[in-house]
Amino acid sequence: MSAVIENKFGVISIEDEVIARVAGCTAMECYGIVGMAAKNMKDGIFQLLKVDSLTKGINVDVDMNKVSIDFHIIVEYGTNITAIAENIVSTVKFRIEECFALTIEKINVFVEGVRVDS
Repeated sequence: MSAVIENKFGVISIEDEVIARVAGCTAMECYGIVGMAAKNMKDGIFQLLKVDSLTKGINVDVDMNKVSIDFHIIVEYGTNITAIAENIVSTVKFRIEECFALTIEKINVFVEGVRVDS
């Protein structure tokens, strides 16, 4: 379901995919995030997504112009996961409200993996 904003000039419809792309690009700028994760249905394993398929690790739900976003992320080993999640929530909330004038109802962050570099 897309977000609909009405003003004196007409109606603006914002698709969930657009909100997910802005949220994903914003989240990727946050420290400690390696990328978004998508579950492989066949194996039940989460895999790191490339930048062009970023929105597959993000679920957006719009109800009465209130947005709920679920992030499935992979973090860098040795980082503070609580700090990363709080940073994502505050940064994405600010950016979505600034860009689209929509109300963020909730943002859920699911850490699906940790990348360990050798």
